[in-house]
Amino acid sequence: LAPLRATIPPPEGDPMAITQGLRLLTPDQIPSDCAEPVDPKALEQAKEIVNDIRKDGEKGLLKYALKFGEVKEGEKYTADKEEIKAAYDGLSAEQRGVLDRVGARIRAFAKAQRASVTDTETDIPGGKAGQLVSPVESAGCYAPGGRYPLPSSVMMTAITAREAGVKNVWVASPHPDQVTKAAAHVAGASGMLKCGGAQAVATLAEGIGEIPACNIIVGPGNQWVTAAKSIVQGKCAIDMLAGPSEVLVICDETADPKTVAADLLAQAEHDVEARPILVCTSTPTIEAINAELKRQLAELPSPNKETAEMAVSKGFVCKADSVEDAIAISDKIAPEHLEIMTADAMKVGMQCNHYGGLFVGRNAAEVLGDYGCGPNHVLPTAGTARYTGGLSVHTFLRIRTWMRVDNAADNQPVVEDAIALARMEGLEAHARAAECRKE
Repeated sequence: LAPLRATIPPPEGDPMAITQGLRLLTPDQIPSDCAEPVDPKALEQAKEIVNDIRKDGEKGLLKYALKFGEVKEGEKYTADKEEIKAAYDGLSAEQRGVLDRVGARIRAFAKAQRASVTDTETDIPGGKAGQLVSPVESAGCYAPGGRYPLPSSVMMTAITAREAGVKNVWVASPHPDQVTKAAAHVAGASGMLKCGGAQAVATLAEGIGEIPACNIIVGPGNQWVTAAKSIVQGKCAIDMLAGPSEVLVICDETADPKTVAADLLAQAEHDVEARPILVCTSTPTIEAINAELKRQLAELPSPNKETAEMAVSKGFVCKADSVEDAIAISDKIAPEHLEIMTADAMKVGMQCNHYGGLFVGRNAAEVLGDYGCGPNHVLPTAGTARYTGGLSVHTFLRIRTWMRVDNAADNQPVVEDAIALARMEGLEAHARAAECRKE
């Protein structure tokens, strides 16, 4: 889930720019364009994988699953409901309780979202028209493996799909550990593909073995996952093209530097490409936060420390002259996660226009959103929050419209307008089709 990837030189002669901590940038130095979410080299590699699986099906999948050590020769590449339930049953009561509670909160929020959009109908001349809200039939939910497996992403995606009413919900994750499998059980997944990368995306899109061809593929992943999603969209829907994570904190002199620094590092440890961003109205607070960043970085264990250090070196801080200026800077960036730690934080938050998820006040930590307060943690990145929102039940729903004419006489004004407009557009067959409805 992606940062702004542009490399920005520090302001010349600025002492804060060359010390450890976030670089100080002026508003003019902040990149305004979206980073390209699809890496060109990864795209070429993903194309080869996707094409092989399109051509060879299961044989193509196994070629890459074996190559990347995801399965052994003769081993199943899927986990069925019994296997993921066994993983859940094998956890401690405490671990099961965590997954159950987080799942319940995600489910409750998704239920509220689903209730917000309904079938409806209205009068039209001579009849009725309406909309039907219905889920797609099959969804593929990707969850990263790698350095830090994310069972939370399994629940965020698959539970949301289930609450939308999706019939077939398949999870894909490379080298899934016991907790990841257990999370799939809590989410009510139909099964799990124990592979990742472009090969998993291609399998979900094409349908192989017991895995159906999915109508939509959702969830965050690495650059090959993102590249493959860009290839298969059109054959199926995708949620978004996402990259490494980013957080922007708007704060003033009332903010607690220790808390702000902790939240910035929580995002920084995700990935060396993650981007922690601070926009603050107070120079002493900026200095205090940078000091806290240094202290807390030194205390992080490896490899989190090294990852976070790289990410912090790519982050930046911007001094805003006022809260209003801070809001304008944030809207220019359109961050994935936006935290507000100011006086009257709710008022400030409601004035912000572009973000993936909003976290208002000191107690609404972004990490609490990551781990299941309710709202989804799969969010738009790299400035794409300017035109889209995060994953929700709506991602899995189709709005389909219908109309019915019961009284042809009352519908005659529509018929006459249709005839006239069709001829204005030069579509004579359209006009004649409408004329068939004249009385």
